[in-house]
Amino acid sequence: MFSNRKNKSDENPYLPKPARIVKTLPQIPDHQLFQIRFEEQEMAETFKYRPGQFMMLSVVGTGEAPFSISSSPTRPGIIEFCVRRIGHVTDALFKLPPNALVGIRGPYGNGFPIEKLQGNNLLLVAGGLGMAPLRSLLWYTLDNRSKFKDVILMYGAKNPDDMLFKYELVNLIDRTDVKCLLTVDKKDKSAIWKAHVGVVTTLFDFVDINPSDTYAAICGPEVMFKFVLDALLKRDFSKDRILMSVERNMHCGVGKCGHCMIGYKYTCLDGPIFTYWDAINLPEMV
Repeated sequence: MFSNRKNKSDENPYLPKPARIVKTLPQIPDHQLFQIRFEEQEMAETFKYRPGQFMMLSVVGTGEAPFSISSSPTRPGIIEFCVRRIGHVTDALFKLPPNALVGIRGPYGNGFPIEKLQGNNLLLVAGGLGMAPLRSLLWYTLDNRSKFKDVILMYGAKNPDDMLFKYELVNLIDRTDVKCLLTVDKKDKSAIWKAHVGVVTTLFDFVDINPSDTYAAICGPEVMFKFVLDALLKRDFSKDRILMSVERNMHCGVGKCGHCMIGYKYTCLDGPIFTYWDAINLPEMV
């Protein structure tokens, strides 16, 4: 059952709103970008969220799962989710045709502290699938370019075929308002790859960063976090200027089920964006 109620005080936070799949765009194998729009026109046009937040997406008769928002709130009307095909919910989602009805509820989580980031340099470091949630922050920043100083993107993948949004990001390399550095662990012999080769931390050699007026946003596999954090700390980054997007197994999204707890914090309420200070106090976070 879906809800179309507008009275916020009466809404059930567990009840999804009806939405339609507008288009699906294939990415790397078993990954698709779903473009989804609320059924209700007013809701589609006025829906607000922050980069870094997530939503619960449901398929009727199958269940629901949490997904980071990959689109930017600067581009209203369509909400985008980059979904990896793993599990029964995503398997059912991949089988749905365009215009199929789904349910979405949210947004949940804290998102990136946009007000703090404005007026500073911004360094985005992504590894593997971590580009999906950081894409929202990237496009928000570029759509509000005058509010930020230098913007640097470092993104690493195993090989060119595993790079999310590859062609979209390659087009950023020649832009003058963002420094886009892409790298792969291993170059495919059959592929034409003109960017860097090596782990993502090797890209630090190609940038000049002032840690006093720069915020770093990180998302990627856990093994990447350690090396990126070491690189940032060696460059004297303040622990409160290192922001990490942490994914956990979230079920309710509203801090009731306890599935996403990290120590004494709920990822769905206190996160999924945490500072390095949080990681120090909660070593099981990373």
